[in-house]
Amino acid sequence: MTDADLVKSGQVMGPVDYVIVGFPGNKFSGEIAPELANLEKKGIIRVIDLVFVLKNETGKVLITEAKNLGGDTGDAFSRFAENASEWFSLDDIEAIAEELPINSSAGIILYENTWAVHFKEAVLNSKGVLLDQGRIPAEIISSVMQGKIKQGGV
Repeated sequence: MTDADLVKSGQVMGPVDYVIVGFPGNKFSGEIAPELANLEKKGIIRVIDLVFVLKNETGKVLITEAKNLGGDTGDAFSRFAENASEWFSLDDIEAIAEELPINSSAGIILYENTWAVHFKEAVLNSKGVLLDQGRIPAEIISSVMQGKIKQGGV
């Protein structure tokens, strides 16, 4: 399928990212679910996959999909479970679990940046090509800005 075919068929996807959000002490409550829902509702992102990893105080690991959480936390993430696909491999999840500190949990979220779809379509329609893409964590930008301010810049 050509780029033009993708645009015409509406199959253009935005960039896909993942985040791993850790919760020390296994204090994962589901409070991030409403904001994820808000971001989806506004067309900013689309959650593609969502996995939870819990490591207890003895180091035993439990891996579960959002649809299997149960309780208030499960209720908070149930709408994502309906649309989530299993994109993360077991090897990926186990590697993340291995790095997880004892007595902590993590939410692993794969999402499409749907805000970028129309921009990508415009690039494809203009025969442009993506040469590079990157992400700079906000903490690094903040640190650089603080350094510039101290030097009298910005």
